[in-house]
Amino acid sequence: MVSANLIAGAIEELQPIFQRIDGQTQAHLRRVLAAFREHRVGSHHFASVLGYGHNDRGREVVDRVFAQVLGAEQALVRVQIVSGTHAIACCLRGNLRPGDELLAVVGAPYDTLEPVIGKYPSSGSLAEQQVKYRELPLTKSGTIDWENLSTAVRPETKMVLIQRSCGYSWRPSLDLADIDRIITIVKQQNPHTICFVDNCYGEFVQEQEPTAIGADLLAGSLIKNPGGTIAPTGGYIAGKAEYVENAANYLTAPGIGSEGGTMLDQTRLILQGLFLAPQMVGEALKCSHLASLVFDRLGYAVNPLPFDPRRDIIQAIKLGSADQLMQFCRTVQQFSPIDSYVDPVPAPMPGYISNLVMAGGTFIDGSTLELSADAPLREPYIVFLQGGTHWTHMAIILEQFKF
Repeated sequence: MVSANLIAGAIEELQPIFQRIDGQTQAHLRRVLAAFREHRVGSHHFASVLGYGHNDRGREVVDRVFAQVLGAEQALVRVQIVSGTHAIACCLRGNLRPGDELLAVVGAPYDTLEPVIGKYPSSGSLAEQQVKYRELPLTKSGTIDWENLSTAVRPETKMVLIQRSCGYSWRPSLDLADIDRIITIVKQQNPHTICFVDNCYGEFVQEQEPTAIGADLLAGSLIKNPGGTIAPTGGYIAGKAEYVENAANYLTAPGIGSEGGTMLDQTRLILQGLFLAPQMVGEALKCSHLASLVFDRLGYAVNPLPFDPRRDIIQAIKLGSADQLMQFCRTVQQFSPIDSYVDPVPAPMPGYISNLVMAGGTFIDGSTLELSADAPLREPYIVFLQGGTHWTHMAIILEQFKF
């Protein structure tokens, strides 16, 4: 088992970083509280509206609060959005038309977007709608190809897709400065090209969100960072009002857009989740630093490195073998609060090509702000660890590994 002295030493070394994260958490919470005050959030907003959801005051205040927190003109926060992939799909389908081109500028996107784009035959894909798709490959070192990006935008390039998080790849996740530079380079070529950021796993990790620094459109999941571990489902879209409303028309129907959809008694949990999100993300970042330092000291390749600033809540660890990957996921599962007796096994997952191993004894199914680990069962057997509501939980799990 991992030495208790190794873990204790790592915790001691990380104290300055933990203190910095606490300061950042306070700054984010201040921004959230300012939005709650500005929009006069009250208990009356928790009242239920049924049917079409017309004049749902709770839904309307949630949209306004999220928009202010994210630095956006408009936000669309809905329980009807089933995942981050669904939110992204609404943005793509709502804003792209036949003949338009979608350009992914950070290499291949996350696995679940491949059927949405139509990289292989799938009903309802962008390819079926005659939307063209192109990727700008990363450099050999896994970074953005800045030279080729400077001439990559074509007249038909309606939107560029900027995936903030690394997904199931070994590349660095994007810094806000990287996103700002991408937007600047794209807009220099065509100021009308929509800069769309997949913000999953990135909310409250840095001092601002991409919409506050010029992104036109943003999307994410409520069972990741902004849901604070208690939003039961849902997703959000934020950005310039025109593009958000286009996405809303795809989610509901033209003519209904953002005006429809009841919140199904979830308004309180969504708002409370947003209030908790800065604290929960801060703890997840501490978990990431701690796991990275311990596995680095054990001789494993880790990404990001232990003392590097975080750009999302994902910690990748290159384990090198299927057996070690399975052992890692079993350990996380055994010391999770829910389903600790379950043995994670590789299995197909909708939207993914490779079989996945997923350890997630979470209170909300699929919640990745709660402590979880998953990996595609393929070489070089990298596990992706994310979340954690308190770093002490991570310390307990690290004690159990037998590497």
